[in-house]
Amino acid sequence: MSESETLPIPGMIEPDVLVATCFADGSVNFRNEAWIRILGSESDLWSRLIEADRKTAEQNFKEACGGTLVTHALLMARQRDHDLPAPVLLNFIPVMSRGGSHDAGSNVVAITGEVLTEPDSWTENQTDRHRMETLGRMTMGITHDFNNLLSGILGHISILESKGLLQDATSEMAEHVATIKKAASGGAALVNKIQRYIRQEKKAAFESVNLSTLIQDCVILTKPYWYNEPRRQGIEINVTYDVPKELRVLGSSPELRDVLVNLLLNAVQAMPEGGQISISARSSEGFASISVRDTGMGMMEEIRSRIFEPLFTTKTGSGSGMGLSVALGIIQEHEGTISVSSEWRKGTRFDITLPLFHEACLREDAKVTRTEQKSVSILVVDDEEMVLKVITTLLNLRGHQVSAVSSAIEALELLDHSTFDIIISDQGMPAMNGRDFAKEVRQRHGEVPFVLLTGDTDIYADPRSINRVVSKPFKIEELDTAIHELT
Repeated sequence: MSESETLPIPGMIEPDVLVATCFADGSVNFRNEAWIRILGSESDLWSRLIEADRKTAEQNFKEACGGTLVTHALLMARQRDHDLPAPVLLNFIPVMSRGGSHDAGSNVVAITGEVLTEPDSWTENQTDRHRMETLGRMTMGITHDFNNLLSGILGHISILESKGLLQDATSEMAEHVATIKKAASGGAALVNKIQRYIRQEKKAAFESVNLSTLIQDCVILTKPYWYNEPRRQGIEINVTYDVPKELRVLGSSPELRDVLVNLLLNAVQAMPEGGQISISARSSEGFASISVRDTGMGMMEEIRSRIFEPLFTTKTGSGSGMGLSVALGIIQEHEGTISVSSEWRKGTRFDITLPLFHEACLREDAKVTRTEQKSVSILVVDDEEMVLKVITTLLNLRGHQVSAVSSAIEALELLDHSTFDIIISDQGMPAMNGRDFAKEVRQRHGEVPFVLLTGDTDIYADPRSINRVVSKPFKIEELDTAIHELT
């Protein structure tokens, strides 16, 4: 059936939704008006995409022809009436085969999507809401790349530690490295929280958190904002804290750090002429109470009553209005409370309660000691050079024999004449992704253990081809455990 003979079913598709169907050989079966308006009616489906995104679209289409669902592909389309390209979010959906054939060349792929811009007729509230929805969609694609960057940072720090290169470092240098590690670990935990929210998973397992150490970390992390920068402007802000050294709560250290850092930065911004920030913590009746006080501008009642509302902000031209609403969600997830008291021009006080930690709260996980770890041969596959180098170095330091390649195609060629005790592969790779690579390994080489590394939100793995999934950024101990248990 030609494109002109194929008609959409009335009322089934909204006019602003981009829709096209075509066969694996590139012949177009149908394009709706919205698709033609944005992506054109040329024989080449991707002629209006910017050059950098055309290959991505072609690869996504190829994967869909092979039966793989590809969602939330963010691509940029050139516009005839605008200088800037428009962001287009597309989903590639395998539908069927002509006559039920299993030949990939006869597969039909449906492509649906939308343009991530708002019409001029929208109200300001609609625009803000749409922007937040767009941010959510884009976040799913960004997490993969961000996790790769964090893997590199944390991996190189692990290499320094494994080689003992930090033992002779000055105390100042060691403090900087420790702060970088904590910040990167915190970033990884927050990305993981976003991914768990997208997957609608429950909270991660909590652990014992030393409040004294946590608050000290927060003070160090925010020092450039309350000490260095204000003093360059002739402003003096002092931060003091009083916390018992062994006061522990049950929770997630990165998430609680995020809450306290947010409160500290808000306090700094509330003191344009300088002032005092004081943090204290005490325990009582099974809970820890934390207070963060400042001597800043304070808040009027109409502001104070709304500060935990999503999107509410008093920062003109900046601020998303999400910081305190996220903080409220984190504290509630910890089965605690957060409240605020404030008077105009007399300062603000935030009070947090959190359940105390008890040994019975946690289940001890079995850990692999270095003496238990045996030397094995490992094939590592990752198209990110930095991540590949980090994994290879860490595994070599543990006495393993490692072969490293940057694509699944290279790995399959190597497997044709070499054997390995275990394979560790990235998911997001060109030409062939990690899940498809695992299937090929099972078909060609039997039951060799397969570990999938992924920075994506989707962590599903077919147990018939993949033995373990490890999320990026990973801890080397996670790979140690996987290697020990699977070999």
